[in-house]
Amino acid sequence: MKIWVDADACPAVIKDILFRAAERTGLELTLIANHALSVPPAANIRSVQVAAGFDVADHEIVRRASAGDLVITSDIPLAAEVLEKGALALTHRGERFTEENIRARLNIRDFMETLRASGVQSGGPAALNNADRQQFANQLDRLIARARKLGDLPS
Repeated sequence: MKIWVDADACPAVIKDILFRAAERTGLELTLIANHALSVPPAANIRSVQVAAGFDVADHEIVRRASAGDLVITSDIPLAAEVLEKGALALTHRGERFTEENIRARLNIRDFMETLRASGVQSGGPAALNNADRQQFANQLDRLIARARKLGDLPS
């Protein structure tokens, strides 16, 4: 299992959790963004800067992700694409995207986009809080434990 991060919108506190997990487990962690990122000096942690542009980082993640990999993103269309490839998708709040919930999430996203386009103010997501961080860390630990059980972790 490799971990791919849609890093343009990923909060710093979530990146820190991911850095610690990668250092602890040896998992390959790659942050992809359209701007330069600072990452800890570790052989298994790196960042990739892609050209600026709409969905350029998303397309790079889809190109690189494989079945069994984990993608950290809150971008629902990106999550749908990596799920089709057999990868796992997790938001920075610790919510899993799955084959069972992705269509409904896409429909809600499209509905909200239609509302915003018609002038309805829907507000943004709530600020990341301690419970969100804890849920993310717990879900990440569960997914890593599952990969370890399946033999998908480096020794």
